[in-house]
Amino acid sequence: MDFNMKKLASDAGIFFTRAVQFTEEKFGQAEKTELDAHFENLLARADSTKNWTERILRQTEVLLQPNPSARVEEFLYEKLDRKVPSRVTNGELLAQYMAEAASELGPSTPYGKTLIKVSEAEKRLGAAERDFIHTASLSFLTPLRNFLEGDWKTISKERRLLQNRRLDLDACKARLKKAKAAEAKATTVPDFQETRPRNYILSASASATLDDTSRSPPWAEWKEKHPGGWRLPCFFLLPLTPSVTLARGCLPLPEDRKLWNDEVDKAEQELRVAQTEFDRQAEVTRLLLEGISSTHVNHLRCLHEFVKSQTTYYAQCYRHMLDLQKQLGSSQGAIFPGTFVGTTEPASPPLSSTSPTTTAATMPVVPTGAALAPPEEAALCLEEVAPPASGTRKARVLYDYEAADSSELALLADELITVYSLPGMDPDWLIGERGNKKGKVPVTYLELLS
Repeated sequence: MDFNMKKLASDAGIFFTRAVQFTEEKFGQAEKTELDAHFENLLARADSTKNWTERILRQTEVLLQPNPSARVEEFLYEKLDRKVPSRVTNGELLAQYMAEAASELGPSTPYGKTLIKVSEAEKRLGAAERDFIHTASLSFLTPLRNFLEGDWKTISKERRLLQNRRLDLDACKARLKKAKAAEAKATTVPDFQETRPRNYILSASASATLDDTSRSPPWAEWKEKHPGGWRLPCFFLLPLTPSVTLARGCLPLPEDRKLWNDEVDKAEQELRVAQTEFDRQAEVTRLLLEGISSTHVNHLRCLHEFVKSQTTYYAQCYRHMLDLQKQLGSSQGAIFPGTFVGTTEPASPPLSSTSPTTTAATMPVVPTGAALAPPEEAALCLEEVAPPASGTRKARVLYDYEAADSSELALLADELITVYSLPGMDPDWLIGERGNKKGKVPVTYLELLS
């Protein structure tokens, strides 16, 4: 490794100088080149986009994988560029436990059969969840990570370069200002050589001091600091005597003023170079910041993909659970006839009881005419059936439902209706009443209220 000590020292000096300059700007002790309002708005917009993208990314990861240990493991596998091992979802694990329980408790018993049905549904839910996580990761999380790890790092790098160029530009402005101030001071002071009295000459002691610098250390320092450009200080001038020669004035000579002019020219040249580099870097940074609009368009498309995958996932879950509910409703109707699906309340009392020993767990037979009538005739006589004296419940409609025939009641989402069961009805259906309208309604479209 080539280690350049001079370059390291130079970089350290530049870093320290910029740090001091930046601190002075913060305290208002140094001038600062301000960016235009449009550029400042682009910077603020980019920072806001980065911050909210990070938050959305982190919370989406929590949604897809609530287990923090699993998230850390996936992060490590990603950084090591290794494939993340397949992991069993919570639904699939629950399905496995239910299947094992049914096998041990008896798959032929009602409880075992129900466990098997629920385990199959949970397994399908787990598979749907796995597909949703995979799709959401590819279509939504990956673009967000690419922005933070790719585009944003490039923008941050160019912004740091722009900050350094601005500090260099401000430093060049400060040097030019100091050089012009020194030049103005050198040119505006009157020439002492023209205004001093002509009878002032250099004294003998001053002449000896001029030759022997060891006797006057201050004069030696003066001579070293101003070789050739300055002559004798004014306090060495004495009244005229014939033993010494005339001394020259103590002000800067024309060659000194030329040095200040050269210093100003050099500072102006450095300022022009710094201004050019700053403008070039500002344009590059501006183009990158304006590209944030394209990033928003890309993220919008990814957001639509995420919503689409989430909708598909929940639709699959609803379909699986609806099928499971129908299976369990049929089983429950066979095991517990005459009860509400999914409730533990006793069935409605009989419309007319023919046996005083009828229990609440079974529904007595309806009047003979209705009992002997076929389903088509029973549907026609539905309007003539009165609700039971007790056992009715309120229910909220979850989804819109269009009646398939005149025996069914059309439903609108979020409306409240009265429901009850009749003897011999399919357990997936209830009788619903709304005002003076009555008809069969599917249980899966209702939320039974207590």
